[in-house]
Amino acid sequence: MHNAPVAQLDRVTVSEAVGRGFDSRRARHFLFVLAAAMALPAGAETFRCGSHIASPDMSVEELLEKCGEPAEKSVEQVEVRGPAAHGTGNVLRGYVTVEKWTYDRGSQAAAMVVTIEDGRIKSMEREED
Repeated sequence: MHNAPVAQLDRVTVSEAVGRGFDSRRARHFLFVLAAAMALPAGAETFRCGSHIASPDMSVEELLEKCGEPAEKSVEQVEVRGPAAHGTGNVLRGYVTVEKWTYDRGSQAAAMVVTIEDGRIKSMEREED
């Protein structure tokens, strides 16, 4: 057998044991970004309105206060259907009002489409070309 160097951690003096600690700023930043992304519903994005950030968890009133009126609005009534009581087919359960508000963010950024269902923000997504 060859004599290979062996780490002798049990023989480190107290003065040698003191050193730089683990710099966890990157780890904390990564965890913060990850937690923020997980807190938003699927398909949810945020966007800047002047000095404010619009997010899906705000109310419609807050959105109007921070971002103003959208450049474009559309409203439609969508049927809500569910299974029939006897198990075959589906029946009309009611209607939901779906609004699509488009915020134009200039030539440097894609427009944002805010979907509102029955007065509550459902999603915020970049407009597809």
